[in-house]
Amino acid sequence: MKHLTVLATWLLCCTLPLGGCSPDDENASAKMGDQVEGDQASVPTNRIDIPPAVRQNLGISFITVEPRRVEQTLRVPGRFEYLPTAKREYRTMLPGRVNLLVEQFARVEAGAELYQIDSPGWRQLQRQITDEEATIERHTTRLTSFGPLREAHRNHEQRLTEVIAVRRERVTQLDEIAQAGGGRAAELNEARGAVATAEAQLAEVLETEAQLGADEAAARSDLSAAQSNRAFLLDSAATLVGVQVNDLVAEVDGPRGRLPRWRTIATIAVRATDSGVVESLGVTNGAWANEEVAVVTVVRPDRLRFHAVGLQSDLARLRDGLAARIVAPSPTRASGSIDLTDTMAGELAVGLAGDPNDRTLDLFVTPESLSSWARPGVSAQLEIVTDQTARPVMAIPSAAVQRDGLVPVYFLRDSADPNKAIRMTGDLGLDDGRWIVVKSGLVAGDEVVLDGAFQLMLASASSGQQEGGHFHADGTFHAGDD
Repeated sequence: MKHLTVLATWLLCCTLPLGGCSPDDENASAKMGDQVEGDQASVPTNRIDIPPAVRQNLGISFITVEPRRVEQTLRVPGRFEYLPTAKREYRTMLPGRVNLLVEQFARVEAGAELYQIDSPGWRQLQRQITDEEATIERHTTRLTSFGPLREAHRNHEQRLTEVIAVRRERVTQLDEIAQAGGGRAAELNEARGAVATAEAQLAEVLETEAQLGADEAAARSDLSAAQSNRAFLLDSAATLVGVQVNDLVAEVDGPRGRLPRWRTIATIAVRATDSGVVESLGVTNGAWANEEVAVVTVVRPDRLRFHAVGLQSDLARLRDGLAARIVAPSPTRASGSIDLTDTMAGELAVGLAGDPNDRTLDLFVTPESLSSWARPGVSAQLEIVTDQTARPVMAIPSAAVQRDGLVPVYFLRDSADPNKAIRMTGDLGLDDGRWIVVKSGLVAGDEVVLDGAFQLMLASASSGQQEGGHFHADGTFHAGDD
């Protein structure tokens, strides 16, 4: 009607005489023109001003539209946990008093001392090694004496052999004289007795020499056994101390001169074999511990995996090697929260067994790289793409879509003016609870409002109409351009 009134006034002015309209008529026409311009300026718009101050005040964040396989994505809950190889327990090899050298949650490097053990068992081992070394020295000394003894017996044997030869020759001479009818029988018998005596002495010498050989063989066997026992004891000591045997037997300067290193060790120092973080301390400082106590437990925080729980009804869709992505539990990009886009990729490994009561199945993913928010026990969600051949579609987070009554709306960042948001009526498709398909209106690379979309929806809602406006720096909304 306003437009018809203005048009009628203009036609009236045109039909008047050449004198034109009166001044009053001209003023009325001007007022009508101003009113038309005002009406045109108040035409509803779907754009809302969101300058930086407003975005910061309302916590507005944006998410980039991306192609996703929403229908082919299976989402299951889970949590992070340590890999079985991530944790190492350091126990006491011998019972003793523990002196802790680290604090809980301290970061340690490979080779760092964790604690020391003052153990009577270690001193007992040192005494056993000392006894074996004394035994080795005794057998070695005994073996060195067999050479001179054998040489002496051989000389004695040679002399007896010569004596027997001389006496046998004497017997032969006396026997020849007796056969010739001369000599005395007593002298012949005495010579024969001397030969027998010498032969008996030679037999004793040969028997003693044989026994000497047996004793030498036994001594060598005892020496070998003592050396083997010493080697076993040194291996045990090296394992307890955590060094090589060569380093353990190397001589070092001690309080009583140069001694083997194992003799100078009073307490056993337990060192970290790998770098990591001290997760727990099993004893208090100065406590007595035995082999059953885990004194220090060290973990490697980078050795994590994600343990999810899937339904057995999805077994037909699950298999080893499927592409998977670990996502934060809450879809947000707000400051101080885990960013929605901060995800971790990996390959799926299906567990070997399921739970017959809950009808679930264990699923595991070891991330290719860890995000800063990955911690043991932190819950998250696992997205598994069951069909990589399916065509991806444009999707946005479900949290970016708001309901204005029954109408789904989202807010597109104006590509021509980043400080404006365009209210869009959603042409939506499949919703998997976290991402929703947008059938039209978006292309890859567009940005939509994620956090703060609810406030924009409330501010732009006006009896079901989209009415433009702007936010003040304090976060309050004002309709129109004034």
